[in-house]
Amino acid sequence: MLPHLPQAKELLGDKGYDSRRFREALIARGIIPCIPSTRSRKIPIPYDKALYRQRHRVENMFGRIKDWRRVAMRYDHCAHAFFSAICLAATVLFWINES
Repeated sequence: MLPHLPQAKELLGDKGYDSRRFREALIARGIIPCIPSTRSRKIPIPYDKALYRQRHRVENMFGRIKDWRRVAMRYDHCAHAFFSAICLAATVLFWINES
């Protein structure tokens, strides 16, 4: 999965992505990991807490898109039709929030 990541400065992830190998691979690609440490780490790795707080916006957006039954139940079998449904849902939700 890592070679297919787009160019980015930072990667936001939850505690499930906290591993030494993953962090080293990100740093080798020039990406700064913003991943909190798991409780089992003896020495916690520091991360940008202000940036990590912004992650909830992305999570909320996915939650709101999944309110659309068509997207949540994956009625579309073709990838392009499913992506179109996601784009349509995101557009409508953006339009509703702007009004």
